[in-house]
Amino acid sequence: MALKLEGPLADRSAWEAGEQCSISRAMRIVGTRSAMLLLREAYYGTTRFDDFAHRVGITDAVASARLKELVEAGLLARRPYREPGQRTRYEYVLTDMGRDLLPAVLALMQWGDKYLHRGGGPLQLVEDATSTPVRVQIRSEDGNEVGLDDLRVRINRQRIRAGTEQSPS
Repeated sequence: MALKLEGPLADRSAWEAGEQCSISRAMRIVGTRSAMLLLREAYYGTTRFDDFAHRVGITDAVASARLKELVEAGLLARRPYREPGQRTRYEYVLTDMGRDLLPAVLALMQWGDKYLHRGGGPLQLVEDATSTPVRVQIRSEDGNEVGLDDLRVRINRQRIRAGTEQSPS
């Protein structure tokens, strides 16, 4: 089973996703294990450099490089803070862009819970107000759950008309 490709996309040998592929672009930013785990920690409320490095289990050098990349990409922002009697330091907080990545990160967690752990994952995600378990789903704008066989991929003609992208070739 696979997505249905529409129009010029139907002939997969006639085009390549290349650098215009949103998945490729996203993976350049969050495609390392350390980047994803740093984001996990940001979702859990971690903000301080030392806590990120310790909780993810990476060196300060790797934490510094990845946090810098996540800030430059716009997923995290550096915000100054100062403990009494100490110099100004910086904490890392999620931006709107970083918060908008949450469904993708939770989808990875959900997949790992289902396929990589017997009896479910070590954590359970629930709605705060009701304690009802939650899960990531693909839904249409009308609210219908959509499976792989019911998805179609087509060229975003509005982007092409606006002159911001090239058609796949």
